[in-house]
Amino acid sequence: MSVELYAFTCGHLTIPHGFLLEGRDGWITVPIPAYLIVHPKGRAVFDSGLHLQTQTDPVGYMGEAGLKYATFHFHPGEELAARLAAMQVDAASVEYVVNSHWHYDHAGGNAQVPNADVVVQGREVSHAFAAGRAAGYLKQDFDTGQRLKQVDGEHDLFGDGSVLCLPTYGHTPGHQSLRVRTPGGEFILCGDACYLKESLENLHAPGVIADKAAALSVFHRFRAMQARGARIMYGHDPDFWKTIPQAPVRLG
Repeated sequence: MSVELYAFTCGHLTIPHGFLLEGRDGWITVPIPAYLIVHPKGRAVFDSGLHLQTQTDPVGYMGEAGLKYATFHFHPGEELAARLAAMQVDAASVEYVVNSHWHYDHAGGNAQVPNADVVVQGREVSHAFAAGRAAGYLKQDFDTGQRLKQVDGEHDLFGDGSVLCLPTYGHTPGHQSLRVRTPGGEFILCGDACYLKESLENLHAPGVIADKAAALSVFHRFRAMQARGARIMYGHDPDFWKTIPQAPVRLG
C-alpha cells in the first residue's frame, strides 16, 4: 500500500539551549514540527504543535513562570488546522493523532483535529496527569474529550506495518516515536527522543530528561536504524529542518 508523508513547521519556540543539550549555555530557537500521514485506510497526524491560545494570550495559557523559559513565535496560518487546509485537507477528516508525548509543544493542537482518536502510550497518560504544569503538561492540551487509544509498546496503526508506533521512553516515561514506510524510503519521526542531529552523532544527552540511560539506549537504536537506511527526522533541529521540504511536497 502506498503511504504519503508530509512535514509541517507549525511555528517556532525559543528555549534554553541546555534543555536540548546537557551543559549548553544560552538560548536556541527551534521549529515545532508536525506530520501528516496519508494511508489508503485513513489519515493520521503525528504530533500537533502548539495551542492556538499561544498566538494571542501566551501568559493566560502558560503563566508568567512558564514564559521565563519559553518565547512563542507562532502566527495565524502556522497552526496545524491551517497547514492542513492549505493542502485541501479538512482537519475534521483526520482519523488519528499520534502524540509522541503530551508536552505542550507536541499536543497543543490536538483539539484542532476534533474527530481524531488520540493514540498515546498508556504510561504517558498516567505520567501527564500526575506530573502537571510544572513538568510541561498543560491539561487543556490533552484533556479535550477526544477518544483516547492507550497503547503499550509497539502499535501497528493501520495493521500492515507501514506506520508503527515505537516506544522510545527516556525523554518522558511514556514517549513514543513513529516509523513510517513510504515508497520513497523509511522515516523515523523522533519527537523528543532525539532533538538534534548533534545529539545522535555525539551521544550527547539533553538537559531535560526523565531517564538518561533509557534515552541513550534509544540513541543507539536510532543509529542502528539509520545504518539500515532509515532517515532520522530530528525533533527540533533548526539546521536540519531548514533542509526539510514542507507540505504539500511529499517526503521521500
